[in-house]
Amino acid sequence: MSRRRIARIFVSCILIWPLVAWGGAKLLITDAPLEKADAIVVLGGSANYRERSREAAKLMLEGRAPRVLITNDNMTGPWSSADQRNLFFYERSLKVITNAGVPANNVEVLMQPVSSTQEEAELVRQYGEEHRLNSVLIVTSAYHSRRALWTFSRAFRDTGIRIGLINVKPGDQSPRPATWWLSIRGWRLVPTEYVKMLYYMIKY
Repeated sequence: MSRRRIARIFVSCILIWPLVAWGGAKLLITDAPLEKADAIVVLGGSANYRERSREAAKLMLEGRAPRVLITNDNMTGPWSSADQRNLFFYERSLKVITNAGVPANNVEVLMQPVSSTQEEAELVRQYGEEHRLNSVLIVTSAYHSRRALWTFSRAFRDTGIRIGLINVKPGDQSPRPATWWLSIRGWRLVPTEYVKMLYYMIKY
């Protein structure tokens, strides 16, 4: 193969990459509309807790559900000067939600630690069955939404509990689909999500 042809292929790859990267990111994003639910569930995720919590608070204040559930990934964040300790991310989520105007008695933390989306789905299913919920509305980040919906749909199969999902539009803690590849955070979110999806499909 001549150097000129190699150069043409290289230039073509550079030109087409932004479109491929955008399409790959968009494929990860989905939702499952549900107008009303018995509970809104904020999935854990230390890197994205703020955008998820804000969206959950907004939905709660719109009257989409009477309560908000927060999962506990058992991870702590940076030092809080106000609290003089490293807060757990579920505590940070709780603060974001209540500071947005949601009454604290309408928010519940599911304290059992979880370390994966699969464990979150199993825990929420158990809670839903014990509290006789008819529906839950999942809130998660955009690039996590397809795997989250797939996981929860399988976990809630045969329970009679309806699953809805709202993805938080990129732009806050998650980079936009067109430009994710320009940031380190984007590389941590998009390509690794495909690896996780493949792992889930094989394991579960």
